[in-house]
Amino acid sequence: MADDLVLGLGGTVDYEIRWDAAVLSALAEGYGIRSDELTTTTPIIDERALVVTVLAFLATGGGGERFVLSSDIVERFAAHFEVETTLGGTGVRAGIALDRIGVPTVQHLVSIDETVRRLLPRSMRVVSSATRDTLDPHLIVQYPAGAIVRLLDGEVSAPSSNRIIFANDAPNREMAIAPALGDALADAAAFLVSGFNTMQDADLLAHRLDDLVAAMERLPAEALVYYEDAGFYRRELSAVVRARLLSRIDVYGMNEDELQEYLGRAVDLLDPDDVVAALAEAHELIPAPALVVHTKYWAIAVGPRAAIHRAALDSAVRTAAARYRWGDACTAAHLDDTARLARHAGGAAVVAAAERRLPAIGVAAHVVDTPHPTTIGLGDTFVGGFLAAVPSAARRATAVALERALDAAATIAR
Repeated sequence: MADDLVLGLGGTVDYEIRWDAAVLSALAEGYGIRSDELTTTTPIIDERALVVTVLAFLATGGGGERFVLSSDIVERFAAHFEVETTLGGTGVRAGIALDRIGVPTVQHLVSIDETVRRLLPRSMRVVSSATRDTLDPHLIVQYPAGAIVRLLDGEVSAPSSNRIIFANDAPNREMAIAPALGDALADAAAFLVSGFNTMQDADLLAHRLDDLVAAMERLPAEALVYYEDAGFYRRELSAVVRARLLSRIDVYGMNEDELQEYLGRAVDLLDPDDVVAALAEAHELIPAPALVVHTKYWAIAVGPRAAIHRAALDSAVRTAAARYRWGDACTAAHLDDTARLARHAGGAAVVAAAERRLPAIGVAAHVVDTPHPTTIGLGDTFVGGFLAAVPSAARRATAVALERALDAAATIAR
């Protein structure tokens, strides 16, 4: 029985800019941007609107993903800064994290070019729906806590570090499913599904879901399916995805930004009562066997199958913390070093409350102090760390059989 980890659905080429508050201040002042204009929901039709959006996120310490009218806007903005070209997408970044600790993966891609071929880990086998080379870069803006940017009528300061993604990526918006995906899934111990958040055409999404469901019929019954949410460009389409896939999803993951978008309100991540209420409300909306929410302070799984994922949560938290410290250079040795770091006391209190009051299991985040944090890809790396703890297909088949036997015994007892 094979043990492949199959990761999808789309990868990206990312332009990670080096944060420079002076450059952003010059842009804000040049465009005459005032504090009462700041909003994260303005259509990004030009560079000025992009600057407004960056500043609005910075002012609240928030993060997210936003659609831009054209890739030219991304290119123009990036040209003001020092840029590092990297690979992105949840599956790809999760695969990179796994590659760093010696775990090979199979990656489903919807676009490719020479940059992707050059930067993709050699341990990663590719299944692609791309028929030609294309490049539609994603702009990644990471800002540090305390960053200050001047406006025409004052300044904004970031209460915490975070990241924002801007893109106009046609292949990921179309999300064609490779015909060979089914063959790859036949040998899978786990399958990661992510990327539908960039789609905007409801009819096309329905077709892609048909294709994906057909491919997933090849999955072994014991294979774990992990779905990672993201900032949907059209939030209502997330319900369409859930309607088709939730019955086959074992673990449904999201970060604090996505949690708050679903709930339509802010959540105090260090208030046990607020978090417990938020998790209960989110699980009622998304009744997955295990709904995982990962934040800077804690990671908690809630649901009837949450308890079996403690080791995976711990692996995920440790892997994300190592990336925060070391970026793409993190190795297995860095994971060991990170495991010795203290846990966040406030996060531990929230975890304790959730475990006491919900069908939940959780892990407090590590306390990490680094002058040069890497905030991009932490959620993706979290997923990679989670999947690193997935049992081999043979061991998982045994575990699934045991779970079913226990369920049957409990039913008879009732």
